[in-house]
Amino acid sequence: MAAQFEQWAGLVMNQLIPIAVGGAIGSVLRFLIASSINQRAQGASSVPIFPFGTLLVNSIGCFLIGLFFIVLQQRFTHHSNFDLLRGLIMIGILGGFTTFSTFSLETLQLMQVGLWGKALLNIIASVGVCIFAAMAGIGIGRVLA
Repeated sequence: MAAQFEQWAGLVMNQLIPIAVGGAIGSVLRFLIASSINQRAQGASSVPIFPFGTLLVNSIGCFLIGLFFIVLQQRFTHHSNFDLLRGLIMIGILGGFTTFSTFSLETLQLMQVGLWGKALLNIIASVGVCIFAAMAGIGIGRVLA
């Protein structure tokens, strides 16, 4: 019983707390950046605009997750804090920062008001740009590592 508690306490301290803290940081950053950009783009219009803020946040997040995937893998795999860093940065901060659920909702909202072209553009741009950003992050991570 004591060994199970020790194992659980280690999991909480070394992985769950960093993931939770990182998730909070990433979520707040996503909100501040995406809502600021979307509000500027929306202006006084009542018609939904293209979700530039979400696309930007997801693109940056995909780039960074590719970059940190390589950097952490090549520089910290055997480091005692590898799981803590991976949990904090990749799962927590970047997991909270990027948001597929918001992308899906904004795309659906564009469809519901008949803005099919913008919805399709958002799908193509989000998937294409984010895959390219992750690939660029991996490439740059390999150069840096």
